[in-house]
Amino acid sequence: MFPKKRRKSRVIKIGDIFIGGDYPIAVQSMTNTSSHDFEATVVQIKALQDAGCEIVRFAIPDEEALPIISRLKNDPEINIPLVADIHFDYKLAIASIEAGCDKIRINPGNIGSHQKVSKVIEAAASADIPVRIGVNSGSLERELLAKYGEPSPAALAESALQHIAYFEKNGFEKIIISIKSSSLVKNVEANRIIAGETDYPIHLGLTEAGDALSGATKSAAALGILLAEGIGDTIRISLTADPVKEIQVAFDLLRSLKLRDVGIEYISCPTCGRTQVDVEQISAEVKSRLQHIRAPLKVAIMGCAVNGPGEAREADIGIAGGKGEFLLFKRGETVGKIPEHQAVEKLVQEVEKLIKSE
Repeated sequence: MFPKKRRKSRVIKIGDIFIGGDYPIAVQSMTNTSSHDFEATVVQIKALQDAGCEIVRFAIPDEEALPIISRLKNDPEINIPLVADIHFDYKLAIASIEAGCDKIRINPGNIGSHQKVSKVIEAAASADIPVRIGVNSGSLERELLAKYGEPSPAALAESALQHIAYFEKNGFEKIIISIKSSSLVKNVEANRIIAGETDYPIHLGLTEAGDALSGATKSAAALGILLAEGIGDTIRISLTADPVKEIQVAFDLLRSLKLRDVGIEYISCPTCGRTQVDVEQISAEVKSRLQHIRAPLKVAIMGCAVNGPGEAREADIGIAGGKGEFLLFKRGETVGKIPEHQAVEKLVQEVEKLIKSE
């Protein structure tokens, strides 16, 4: 069976989203705007939401950033769970909880003493919100680095398990666990270990993955391995790029593994010397125009008469190019010709018509 049967995990509620159990693997991202800049952050969150983002996280680096939480919660156009990302200062975590965030993300290893972590746990329990325990290879506890000599998979997993044990000791079990490393191998191995040791939902990601191309490649490799093994309940593709691209890559990955059936799956050829139409430009424009579509569709954009018509016919809707024009296909049937300069507009119109008719 591919992918393997999904690991059974507890179900945790974040705002109006459920993760774990048999719920769909949730796609999330993080803003890269300053949390002091409310307007820019709102614009970015709305763009992420339009792209299909289901959970959004943002940094709360200081007290001056705290007002953004209530302002975001009170914006009627924002309706996805809001996660405050906290490092070092337990008081900021508590204040973020009190301000109304739907979840907090902390690395207990850099929050400080057990007493400080206990105060955060108490506040989260009082507000009835979950906590994501984030363990990162770049901020592993000194004693574990001394024990293992490096942020090895075993060290990362042991750190996570120690934090889980302390939360449970304090009677708190609304936990999401996240182990991240910039090393693909360490990331995969650490998550395999933790998946076998606990049934809490797991958030997958590859930290500091890289730009839009290299980051997508490394993330797809690392997360694809784990997802194919049934591990993972929510994911983020971390890119040095517009966060909207993270959502697009995440859904592409989940669709390719048959784990989500949301949005458009694009089939486009790599082009070759036979190509006489601008497939690259047309494909980019079509994707940009249709990124809001959540209906599951397969759209083909092909560049020549060799494989193009056959591939396009296998899609719900598609075009196959010739010299200066395209053939338009709908579910296996040729329905007309389009001049190249009208290809984007006509294909977008036909996709929207197809969705409305179903």
